[in-house]
Amino acid sequence: MVGQAILYREKPTPYTAVIHEAALRMGVGGTATSRAQRDHLVSMSEREGITVLVVPFGATAFPGSGQGVDQAHGPVPQLDTVLIDSNHGVEFLDSEAQLAKYRTLLDRMEASALNPSESRAFLRRVAESG
Repeated sequence: MVGQAILYREKPTPYTAVIHEAALRMGVGGTATSRAQRDHLVSMSEREGITVLVVPFGATAFPGSGQGVDQAHGPVPQLDTVLIDSNHGVEFLDSEAQLAKYRTLLDRMEASALNPSESRAFLRRVAESG
């Protein structure tokens, strides 16, 4: 929970999550756990500085859609990092060439997603459907 503390500050660090519909509909951990996770996403999407975007099944495919990607960036681009979580393990990328590739990938993911208000409504519908 220490890592999540930045989301609960008075002035939270901006955070954007792009989540594929498949991840929302998987029953990992059982029905109660899945429902709690979806409810948590709805709640977090309403917080200042947090944007949750949903990529629906009907969206255009994009490279990298089968893996988890986290990008940490800030005012000093040389400190930016991308973390890739795949079946083969976790990999950290920090070279400018690698970062440029993943910035493009993340831009494509965001472009494939519903806008923030549509995503929040989508999250609510999925959460209510159980």
